[in-house]
Amino acid sequence: MRAAKLLIRSLLRLVVLVLLATTSFGVNVTYDHRAIVIDGKRRVLVSGSIHYPRSTPDMWPDLIQKSKDGGLDVIETYVFWNLHEPVRNQYNFEGRNDLVKFVKLVAQAGLYVHLRIGPYVCAEWNYGGFPLWLHFIPGIQFRTDNEPFKTEMQRFTAKIVDMMKQENLYASQGGPIILSQIENEYEYVESSYGSAAKSYIKWAAGMAISLDTGVPWVMCQQADAPDPI
Repeated sequence: MRAAKLLIRSLLRLVVLVLLATTSFGVNVTYDHRAIVIDGKRRVLVSGSIHYPRSTPDMWPDLIQKSKDGGLDVIETYVFWNLHEPVRNQYNFEGRNDLVKFVKLVAQAGLYVHLRIGPYVCAEWNYGGFPLWLHFIPGIQFRTDNEPFKTEMQRFTAKIVDMMKQENLYASQGGPIILSQIENEYEYVESSYGSAAKSYIKWAAGMAISLDTGVPWVMCQQADAPDPI
């Protein structure tokens, strides 16, 4: 009987060690203009997208595991503003909108996360992910050096970052998020905004960095992104 108990305890310790090994992440993530550097080592990472609201929470573990089995190191996803804030200051992070749960499931599978906050996401998603109420704010102009837009963009971005921090999900906290993205494919439309485009991009970069995630920020398709983006 005593031997059986000792065996069970040993097995439980082994399970705990295995779980720790599969969910332990680097705490120091940087970029040296050649590669992502995780705990002092340059890494070549293979990533793929799973947009959490395009499937149900019951489907997420299988999708994530298949991604891992297929050789991915990183799961990337956009954050869909119009789903999470369908009415101004009224939030929805339940069911298929449960971003925290999705990120934690990716972590449990031993994969990294690239959190593409945007909040403009494109993604063949209605209105690029912008909530409809945003359109009716007096004086607003989207994705340019416009104070009403920047106020709302910063508020939502900060909320998502704060949610991730509260759950210790950034790599700097021992979590799986190694990258975050601000804006999205802006270079394709930049010329339409004239001189205001440059000041907007500079502002967006500075705003993101000020949120102090402890991991690098990126801009997709933005060759002139300000350092250290």
